[in-house]
Parts: sequence; C-alpha cells; structure tokens
Amino acid sequence: MKNQTIKILLIDDEEEFISTLAERLELRGYLCRTAGDGQEGIQMVTNEIFDIAILDLMMPGITGLNTLRQIKEIQPDLPVILLTGHGSTKDGMEGMRIGAFDFLIKPLDIYALIAKIKLAIASKAPKEHS
Repeated sequence: MKNQTIKILLIDDEEEFISTLAERLELRGYLCRTAGDGQEGIQMVTNEIFDIAILDLMMPGITGLNTLRQIKEIQPDLPVILLTGHGSTKDGMEGMRIGAFDFLIKPLDIYALIAKIKLAIASKAPKEHS
C-alpha cells in the first residue's frame, strides 16, 4: 500500500501538535484527518473508513482509553497507535490490552511513528499465499 492511499486519523487535543504532525505525515505522502478530542474522533470513525488511527491518551473530556474502547467497537480491525506523555507506559500497556496496536511516548520521534504505521498497516494487510 503506497503512502498516498493510507488514510490516518489523528486524535489529540493539542492543536499545534496535531497540525504539525499532520503536516509532517502529509509531506511524506500520507492522507491525514484530525480530531481535537475523543468524541470528535469517535464521530469520524463512525462516518469514515481509516487505515489507522493515532490517539493521544491524555485528553480532557472522554479519555484516550475510553475513546479507544469505542473506536474498537465501531471498527474492530482499525489499528490504533497510542501516544502517551510523561513517560507513562502503564496506560499504554492498558491500551494494548484493550486492543491498541502499540504505543509511543511523547515527545514523538517521527521516524519511530512512521515505522509503527508501516508495521500496523502490514499487520492488517491480507496475507498472500504462494
């Protein structure tokens, strides 16, 4: 799957962070949509098909973990990469138990994120039989 065909949903309440991240991913050929909180992200997953979601765990209102639970109810096969700040791996591990593909700790390394995106996309691709 080429980058241009990969549609990413970014969910984070930090407006500057999410717009910068979207711009950096789009420069690498990904198609990005953004949501400013969990509720908006859930609504977008309800109405659109995404190849992957990148979700911040620490947001006001509906938490990242609750957002993840609802996303998985709507699109169970959607890979979700969680972002967690403050070096907290506990919530990241809880997210993986719920169904997240993986998690990364902020500040974010764009190359690590892209590697995780590629792994997540590859993991959901249909396996070819020889």
